[in-house]
Order: sequence, then C-alpha cells, then structure tokens
Amino acid sequence: MALQFLGIDPESPTDESPTIWRDTDTGDLIIQTYEADAATVHRAQAVGSIPGHSTSIPPGETMVRLPAAMLQFIPRPDGDTGATPST
Repeated sequence: MALQFLGIDPESPTDESPTIWRDTDTGDLIIQTYEADAATVHRAQAVGSIPGHSTSIPPGETMVRLPAAMLQFIPRPDGDTGATPST
C-alpha cells in the first residue's frame, strides 16, 4: 500500500488533525480527523440512511467529522486530484 499525501488543514495547529491521504493502489481515502461527538452520532442515527440499513456503528468502524475546509483535498471522479497539497 502506497499512500499519497493530499493535504492538511492550513488552520490546523502544529502536529494535529485533520490530514488526508489517498491509497494509490485502491483509491481509498485515509483520514486523520476529529472523532464525532456523541451528539453528532445520535443526530446521524436519528436521520438514518437507507431503509433496512442499521445506524449502529459496528466494531472496527467509527464516525469522524471532516471539516468543510478539507473537501478541497478529496479527489473527484473526473480525475481532478483536488487542491495542491499544503504542508
């Protein structure tokens, strides 16, 4: 697995989240960011997703909060890799 650094929130304090990488083999996004608080998880569970899909968070999964400023780093289906990585 090779990771490509995509970006870090320019407003982030030194050595803190959020940061985003892309697995160059699978295209998966690897995100280091803030854990969603209990109130956010509860609101998401109340909204739900699709009929028949559980809203519980199974073992090995978590819910994270990705700040809107980080959306610029997410590659798009048209091949655009997003913003120029910041350091």
